[in-house]
Amino acid sequence: MSTHIPLTLASASPARLATLRAAGIEPAVRVSDVDEPAVLARTGITEPEDVALLLAKEKAEDVARTVEREYLDQDDEDDEAPEPGLVLGCDSVLDLDGVALGKPADAQDAVRRWKEMRGRSGRLCTGHWLIDLRDTENGGTGGTLGAVSITTVHFAKVTDEEIEAYVATGEPLAVAGAFTVDGIGGAFVSGIEGDHHGVVGLSLPLLRDLTTELGVAWPSLWTGK
Repeated sequence: MSTHIPLTLASASPARLATLRAAGIEPAVRVSDVDEPAVLARTGITEPEDVALLLAKEKAEDVARTVEREYLDQDDEDDEAPEPGLVLGCDSVLDLDGVALGKPADAQDAVRRWKEMRGRSGRLCTGHWLIDLRDTENGGTGGTLGAVSITTVHFAKVTDEEIEAYVATGEPLAVAGAFTVDGIGGAFVSGIEGDHHGVVGLSLPLLRDLTTELGVAWPSLWTGK
C-alpha cells in the first residue's frame, strides 16, 4: 500500500475541489494572493495557453511559499500545520479568436461575450502547475513542472433571451469563459473535444501525468491510502 502524500490545492474553485474529491483525493485548500492583472501586465504575456500556465504557476508558487513557511515555523508538538506534500495551482481561460478570456468583468460583459460565442467554438485552456515540497528523506524531488489541458468547446446557438436569463443566474460571472459544462450552462454547450475535466477546471489525466513525472504514484494521493 502506498504511503499517503498530501496535496494542497491553490484554488478557491468549488468545481476543482469537487473534481479531486470525486477522484478520491481530499486536498487542503489554500487560496493564493496573486494579483493576476498585475502579473500579466508585468510579463506582457497574452497567448491564452501561456496565460493559463503562467497564472497556474504563480498561484502554486505563492501557496507553496506559505505552506513551507508554516511548516518551518511550527512547534514540534503542533499537529495543525500542514505536512509538506504537493501543491497544485490551476488557471483556466477561454481562447476565442486568440484572445484569453477569464471571468467576465460584469453582467454586461458576460452578455456581450455570449453573443460572440454562440454558435461558435473556442478552446478552453487550463494550466496546471505542480510543486513537490516533500523532504528528500521522504522521497521528495524538489520538482516543479506544469502543462496545459486544451479542450475545444462548441457553443449552442442560444437566443438573446436565453443569454439574458443565464447571465441573470450569476453563474457566468464566477467562471472563466462565462460558461460551465457541469452547471446551469451545460445545456448551452453542444459538445466538447478533449478532456471533460479540463473544461471543469482540472484535468485528472494531465495531473496524473505530472505526478508520475515527479515519481508519485497516483493511488498515493487517494485519501486514507
